[in-house]
Amino acid sequence: MDFKKLADVHKALANESRLKIVYKLYEKECSVTELTDYVELDQSTVSKHLSVLLNVGIVSNKKVKNLVFYSLQTPCIMDMFSCTIKVINGEDKPQKKCCKN
Repeated sequence: MDFKKLADVHKALANESRLKIVYKLYEKECSVTELTDYVELDQSTVSKHLSVLLNVGIVSNKKVKNLVFYSLQTPCIMDMFSCTIKVINGEDKPQKKCCKN
């Protein structure tokens, strides 16, 4: 297991605005302008957030004429959202297990 890459993905998601972007892209493909309106940040800030998500492979982009559209490259990332919500709500507590060193 590549823990460095795993940490990089978690770091990329460790930002409220980037989480909102990922959630919106799960719903549909969006332009930077649409994402800017959704997260209520300026375009340069949203572009920087998208760059972070692109670099770790969470989102992808395509250029259509003079617009760039972003989409969620790894929709399974939403499983992590679901798991995190369970942690927040105190659900799905693990059973006690013995650990061997």
